[in-house]
Amino acid sequence: MSELPSASRLLRSTVIALLVAVALLVTVVMPAEYGIDPTGIGRVLGLKSMGEIKMAAQASASTVPPTSPAGASAAPASSVAAATQDRRTDQTSVKLMPGEGVEVKMQMEKGATVKYRWVASGGAVTFDAHGEGSEVKFSVSYKKGQEALKDEGILEAAFKGQHGWYWKNRGKEPVTVGLTTVGQYTSIRRVE
Repeated sequence: MSELPSASRLLRSTVIALLVAVALLVTVVMPAEYGIDPTGIGRVLGLKSMGEIKMAAQASASTVPPTSPAGASAAPASSVAAATQDRRTDQTSVKLMPGEGVEVKMQMEKGATVKYRWVASGGAVTFDAHGEGSEVKFSVSYKKGQEALKDEGILEAAFKGQHGWYWKNRGKEPVTVGLTTVGQYTSIRRVE
């Protein structure tokens, strides 16, 4: 039968666990979640910018005006709702026949962010969120998926250029993808 640890050993283990928890909070959680980096380690690991993006997205989400439901047709530029000069909101809808693929791209500056949500109606799609620009020779993929019905998140432009999504309908029935975008981009367009 194993012996139970003494009170001093339990206290020592508790203090060590507490110190490790505080160290993780200050070096990882605060930079990654809130963009606060008192030690500078979060900046080196790239966590501070992730936290700043999250905080900016939360701030912009709280001030986003209501939009029409996903799946609605793309709004004309004159009716685009924008709370500030560098933030816009769009609804885009694309219909994909079986075997068809399409891209929707936004023109973005390096570091710009877009909060997005897309939903596929009628079946699943294969998708690739990616960017292309003069700073890179090839397309840079941010996120890929197969047999997906929806996705949402924040897309941050790693460089100046066109950033967006490619969807392909690999099913046997037509699929409609409704996309909502809110963020820092100057234009959005469908590319066949």
